[in-house]
Amino acid sequence: MSKHEHFKYSTGVVAYPVAFVLIIWFIFWFEVRFGYNFSKYGIYPQTIKGLRGLVLSPFIHGSIKHIYHNTIPLFVLSMALFYFYRQIAWKVVLLGILFSGFLTWLIGRPSYHIGISGLIYVLVSFTFFKGVFAKYYRLIALSLLVVFLYGSMIWYTLPIEKGISWEGHLSGLITGLLFALFFKKEIVKPKKYPWEHENYNEDEDPFLKHFDENGNFVELKEDQIEHDQIIINYFYKKQSKD
Repeated sequence: MSKHEHFKYSTGVVAYPVAFVLIIWFIFWFEVRFGYNFSKYGIYPQTIKGLRGLVLSPFIHGSIKHIYHNTIPLFVLSMALFYFYRQIAWKVVLLGILFSGFLTWLIGRPSYHIGISGLIYVLVSFTFFKGVFAKYYRLIALSLLVVFLYGSMIWYTLPIEKGISWEGHLSGLITGLLFALFFKKEIVKPKKYPWEHENYNEDEDPFLKHFDENGNFVELKEDQIEHDQIIINYFYKKQSKD
């Protein structure tokens, strides 16, 4: 698959993140409008009942500040995911929710863990590490941009602030790293030059044939030039004096 097929804009690049954000805001509006509290449907660690939060907790938020701070990075990061990694975007999103949620269920405190922040940390971690591992200049640039925008989020994987599920953040960070290591196929690869291939033979290199063993330039004869080579001829014109 060529790089142009990887980095191809489609309506889903914007439509999917917008739909995801709208669903989350609608559920929050429904809670406020009709006086419901869906927090009990979040992840409650080490309980069978708490496992339902693996699917439901990403759509539940406790306050307007909570949902505001979550949906903006979700929108930005998911757009980047669907553009740069569209072949595996849905796998990262859906499996990221489940895996990070399950890890939170394993290591979390006995409390309800709610919010989409676990997936956000999956996206931050995956985007950064995948760009570094892929060694492709566009993906590396995306990794640096993610670090610039969201690098400070790393501190919230530690128990530094009361009321924040640092376990969910840490679970998302770990999950994103594992995904970056696991999803190797269908990722654009950096361009390889001829001399980087295993079957490279210096004697057959068209460019090196122009030089002798001492590095001196040698002009090839007509019968030494291969048919698929590009020939450049130089013509020198004597400058006339006015």
